[in-house]
Amino acid sequence: MRAFLTDDLTAAPKFADIPTPEPGPTDVVVEIAACGLNFADLLMAKGKYQEKPPLPVTLGLEVAGTVSAVGTDVETLHVGQRVAVYSGHGGLAEVGAFPAARCVPLPDSMSLTDAAGFQIAYGSSHLALAHTARLQPGERLLVLGAAGGVGLTAVEIGKVMGAEVIASARGPEKLAQARAAGADHLIDSNDDTLRETVKALGGADVVYDPVGGPAFTEAFRACNPEARMLLIGFAGGDLPEIKPNHLLVKNISVHGFYWGGFLKFNPTALTDSLSQLFAWYDEGRIKPHISHVLPFDRVEEGMELLRTRKSTGKVVIQIA
Repeated sequence: MRAFLTDDLTAAPKFADIPTPEPGPTDVVVEIAACGLNFADLLMAKGKYQEKPPLPVTLGLEVAGTVSAVGTDVETLHVGQRVAVYSGHGGLAEVGAFPAARCVPLPDSMSLTDAAGFQIAYGSSHLALAHTARLQPGERLLVLGAAGGVGLTAVEIGKVMGAEVIASARGPEKLAQARAAGADHLIDSNDDTLRETVKALGGADVVYDPVGGPAFTEAFRACNPEARMLLIGFAGGDLPEIKPNHLLVKNISVHGFYWGGFLKFNPTALTDSLSQLFAWYDEGRIKPHISHVLPFDRVEEGMELLRTRKSTGKVVIQIA
């Protein structure tokens, strides 16, 4: 079967023919219809992601497709069932074998394309805001990188949860996407006004930051006492500088957040969150924004869209 993989961390990922997998006792085999791209795919291709599977590694952290075979110990899924999978890797291939515990049956209302770009972005934002930051109705939520894959979902979920949402993104086109997702206030990150604008609006109670670098510092300076800052990632490339004495003076909490890590230490929180999200989708309260759906042959183009930040929302690769 065909796969897009990395076998040399100093070279670009490439297409290769690899054996079609067979299921282990607790696995299912999935005919992959679509794979959502994530910034983590870029990091994994260079060996810079927090999870480092052995080489060669097929990229692709999240997929959707149809179960074609089940392991001998699998009782919860069946052949022909449509599922979304947080695979961790292995998604950019025609077929994948994944632990059954990582597969989520899809509601009839959800397309496989939507499902491929749903779990990580929506799961990260909902679990971070609801479980970690405990965002309350009426609080002021500042979302950095608000038109990106996870940022746009944070805007949307923040509004569903009753927050007043301030969205920071680069340029009028991306800000328009944030507005369409429900943002109450917009800040162009090309301008040097983030701190002043947020403070003029009353300050931030919760900050959702997938960007890092100088934006984190400006957001920190716009926080109210007892604000909660969520470190989601560092798409800007630079690690933020955190001054503990400033945290102390303003009683601010900074939370590191890695959605996939909950599978190891609190899987119930993650599955409960996904159940809520699928219910909201079924009710029409949330809808993934997918800016690009590309065929498998153009996966390098999809990676470049992430690298150059020319996408909004999700990029999904159509495998079949």
